[in-house]
Amino acid sequence: MSDALHADDGQEIEGDDPQQVSISLEDDGVAVITLDRPDKLNALSATLLEELFVAGITLDEDESVRCVVITGSPEAKRPAFAAGADIEEMSEVGGLDLRDYSQLGQTTFQTIEGMSKPVIAAINGFALGGGLELAMACHIRYAASGAKLGQPEVNLGLIPGFGGTQRLPRLVGKGRALMLLLSGDPISADEASRAGLVDQVVPDEELMDSVMEFARKLAGKAPMATEMILDAVSRGEGLDKVSALNVESDLFGLVGVTEDVREGMTAFLEKRKPEWKGH
Repeated sequence: MSDALHADDGQEIEGDDPQQVSISLEDDGVAVITLDRPDKLNALSATLLEELFVAGITLDEDESVRCVVITGSPEAKRPAFAAGADIEEMSEVGGLDLRDYSQLGQTTFQTIEGMSKPVIAAINGFALGGGLELAMACHIRYAASGAKLGQPEVNLGLIPGFGGTQRLPRLVGKGRALMLLLSGDPISADEASRAGLVDQVVPDEELMDSVMEFARKLAGKAPMATEMILDAVSRGEGLDKVSALNVESDLFGLVGVTEDVREGMTAFLEKRKPEWKGH
């Protein structure tokens, strides 16, 4: 795995391999992760997955980062978020090695999904196979109107290995998920939006501006409240309603003792913008 992670100040630690993931840090608390394999339509190699895992951990621990955007390199020869896993790389392994590859992808995407700050997928083209699985691991999905989304693994005699069989039914329902998984057919951004797979569709040329505007909005919210909302929704998904409501009450009590709550209420009463401390 390459050791370098690009930053907005131009500093990086040189590794032996070309960097496949880059990070830019904005002044407004937004970090942008770019999948950077334009010659491969940003396909998810093992190296890219490892670098994405490191990027997720690094940004989650960075208190100056309040929101994360993931997108594909705009330099790809065709618009692509990520056109899938690296099939050429996968063709050279099999059996238990493929299981390890699956677990690498799952671990990486669970790290993204479990981040304590909002993660937005900016789907700027093809999001197929592993690319769609990555998008589904993000908390919110924006798509360019020309994007294509799908799980075509069945066409290669494979099944999704990075969480597609589990996240897709939770997002669109069992029947709709099976139609996509068993046919392997891609769908348009508008179709994905109607199915509940995509949260917002915007014109291709407006994608990043729209995503960054929303990301800055989220980055300006109370950090502790944001983290606990993500935690409540994530933990509640696997619980019955009563248990999930208890989780919400517990977190409501925890956030209630933070300085940000007092600041938020005081600012509201004083008709001014709150100054969040993050504790």
